[in-house]
Amino acid sequence: MIQPEPIQKEKAEPGESHKERVDRELSELLQGLRVAVTGVQVLFAFLLTVPFAPGFTKVDTLGRWLFFIALLSAAMASVCFITPAAQHRLLFRTGLKERMLHRANEIGVAGALGLAISMTSSVALVAETVINAWPAAVFGGAVALASAWLWFIQPIIDLYRTKEGGDVK
Repeated sequence: MIQPEPIQKEKAEPGESHKERVDRELSELLQGLRVAVTGVQVLFAFLLTVPFAPGFTKVDTLGRWLFFIALLSAAMASVCFITPAAQHRLLFRTGLKERMLHRANEIGVAGALGLAISMTSSVALVAETVINAWPAAVFGGAVALASAWLWFIQPIIDLYRTKEGGDVK
């Protein structure tokens, strides 16, 4: 069984100043967001083309709602993932980098939630259109559960265990 890496507390690396730590953490955060923003932008771009496809007129009311939820949540995820870079430009050299870092982390979590909703709705839309309504719920639910567990629940459990002084296995 693979053992998880130990949880790192928010502290400087050896020989690293507070400013260097904040710079490093912001750089790491922005690198992570670059990965997420690419995925959400591809999904968002695809969703923007869906209503113009010839078969979209055959999509029923449930499918249209799933499409709208997927589109709106992809747009919101895009906004959240792009926000830190836009704010970095506006707040550059203002001394607010640490505040921006904490805000970007919170907004990144909101973006991940939006992306999870968009992916869930997109899978459900395709399943509902291609197969039927009940498989749409099953496949959409599988995506929702996987993203909830891997992106949110598992890390929250690790945080809880770490705060309680327990083992993080």
